[in-house]
Amino acid sequence: MSTTATVNGGISFWYAQEGTPAPREPLPGDTTADVCIVGGGYTGLWTAYYLKKAVPFLNITVLEAKFCGYGASGRNGGWLYNGIAGRDRHARVHGHEPAARLQQAMNHTVTEVIDVCATEGIDADIHRGGVLEVALTPAQLTRLKEFHARELAFGEKERELLGARETAERIRVFGAVGSSWTPHGARLHPAKLAKGLAAAVEALGVTIHESTPVTEIKPKHAVTPYGTVRAPYVLRCTEGFTASLTGQRRTWLPMNSSMIATDPLPDALWDEIGWTGLETLGDMAHAYMYAQRTADGRIALGGRGVPYRYGSKTDNDGRTQEKTIDALRDILTTLFPQLAGIGIAHAWSGVLGVPRDWCATVTLDRSTGLGWAGGYVGSGVATANLAARTLRDLIQQDSGQGGPTDLTTLPWVDHKVRKWEPEPLRWLGVQAMYAAYRTADRQESTTHTPTTAPLARLADHLNGR
Repeated sequence: MSTTATVNGGISFWYAQEGTPAPREPLPGDTTADVCIVGGGYTGLWTAYYLKKAVPFLNITVLEAKFCGYGASGRNGGWLYNGIAGRDRHARVHGHEPAARLQQAMNHTVTEVIDVCATEGIDADIHRGGVLEVALTPAQLTRLKEFHARELAFGEKERELLGARETAERIRVFGAVGSSWTPHGARLHPAKLAKGLAAAVEALGVTIHESTPVTEIKPKHAVTPYGTVRAPYVLRCTEGFTASLTGQRRTWLPMNSSMIATDPLPDALWDEIGWTGLETLGDMAHAYMYAQRTADGRIALGGRGVPYRYGSKTDNDGRTQEKTIDALRDILTTLFPQLAGIGIAHAWSGVLGVPRDWCATVTLDRSTGLGWAGGYVGSGVATANLAARTLRDLIQQDSGQGGPTDLTTLPWVDHKVRKWEPEPLRWLGVQAMYAAYRTADRQESTTHTPTTAPLARLADHLNGR
């Protein structure tokens, strides 16, 4: 066993590796703007980028509580892929065709992000190896085949269903009985993307104020301890930190996700594992995991630890409980038993935004000028880009500079979501849900039946997924 000490917290491994950015000045006092964007993560930065590119004379101000990329944008698993929270629900509500258009827009978004990074010179360790999602039990294989068929029905013609042998030819995951692969995905370095995007936005002339927490958003006003920004359009791009804003405690639940990054693996271990295509890797468990092979030869792997903190609280530095680190290590060595002795270099956590119906949304209220996007449920690396381009089109439409576009008519635009239950019901519900999912995963791994455990189906029904 490696004796390497694990760094715990410190925001994320990505920032430990890349270094935190030099601080930008906080808001100096009351000011005005054409558009005020609250939140300096992917959603806020992409929105500023596309708005400024479309209308260069716009005066755009971004307000960030810590520094750009401090939240989920600098802590995620580096999955740039075509998943979007809520597509199947939109198909039930709006019909198959609108939901299929949403999926096609997400497929295109992967390419869009890669192309813009190339244009702007943002080196974020991007490698387009696609996404490989594996099944490890008969029940997971059943869900995998259903998932694969559903994706084909939404127009993913390039997707491939792989058997055990074909899966092992890509990545030798112990016990994998099948997998589904899509080319609409890429690995990237989250912090490099956030830092590069912030620099690109500033170069366009957008003003970014860091260390400036917004305490309240109201029509034409973003209120901070240092002053108020007044603007015709105020956009909330705060994802998992939305609950900290006045009146938003029950809007999106800040779901906790945790990650570990190994020491660099020697070439001999990579020869055993394969993974030469650098696919992002997921599974079909109910309490699922996500992983990537990093540019410097590590495995970064994540999953749910403590899923939710009472009262919608969020952490500051990403510190992670030891039992969560142990659980993630167990997942790692279940997938790759030969890594039992590998050191865990870093562990960290962060929050993502979860709406009550698990559907991402993008909205502009034309009567107030307030807009928002988020609730990505962990699929925000690409979805934030689509949301930003949609907010751009909505603002141009509202200001008379454009009309409806393909993006403004997608079914997630102006989607209404009810609020989460008050405490303690919110905490009890989330804890019970993930306890049920973990129990279901254990049952499926021991009974080897091809059907999903009833407890998981009940949890899906109760949480509205």
